[in-house]
Amino acid sequence: MKIRRALACLLLAGLLPPGSRAAGPNPAAGASPIVAAAADVRFALDEIVARFQAETRKNIRISYGSSGELTRQIEQGAPFEMFLAADESYVFRLADAGRTRDRGTLYAIGRLAIFVPRGSALRADAELRDLRAALAEGRIVRFAIANPEHAPYGRAAEQVLRSQGLWEPLQPFLVLGENASQAAQFASAGPAQGGLIPWSLALAPAVSALGESALLPEAMHEPLRQRMVLLKSAGKDASAFYAYLQQPAARDILKRFGFLLPDETP
Repeated sequence: MKIRRALACLLLAGLLPPGSRAAGPNPAAGASPIVAAAADVRFALDEIVARFQAETRKNIRISYGSSGELTRQIEQGAPFEMFLAADESYVFRLADAGRTRDRGTLYAIGRLAIFVPRGSALRADAELRDLRAALAEGRIVRFAIANPEHAPYGRAAEQVLRSQGLWEPLQPFLVLGENASQAAQFASAGPAQGGLIPWSLALAPAVSALGESALLPEAMHEPLRQRMVLLKSAGKDASAFYAYLQQPAARDILKRFGFLLPDETP
């Protein structure tokens, strides 16, 4: 179990510093477009990139992080050509500042889940009844969420906990991930008894093998409307990848990782 958890940590961390990961066969620096992407799409996007590269022979590099931090990097001149945000407000912020080609397109609606690692004193249930009971009984030492200050899934987690009257009681026990991927690492292979993480990460084999999860009702938090956009610097390869993400093959992968597709939502 310790070995499996260590492997999960490495997979979630991407074997590179937080927020950065090169996808594909070691592209030369500057030779291929860099895409900034919210951490919740890590596993789905890695699969999409691999398929895109196999079909087109075009390389794409991915830099993962929180949507807020990636937005700040773009505003400071980071050499990204495309941005996949977990909250469309960040895309609109960049568009209003004149940094994008247009206002982008909605590519997915995210969902939130409670994840509990094997052996935890906590149980995963969609209504968070056991989390409430565990707090009352002293079974919680650490509980993980992404940082609400710059991670959309962290803000959604805060909304859920506030709606259930759990935000204040959980304050002494919260451990904050810098992004959704780090929160999933803390919840599945780190110091926590569980956490609220993206459903897309809870479904990933590297995470799901380490515990159990329950999908939370959509009504518990505001919709996680995820939008992508091409930046002004985007070249032909980035434009091709942007178009590819709107094709059936990529959409099927997103759906398999638990994302709702925009045209399939009520």
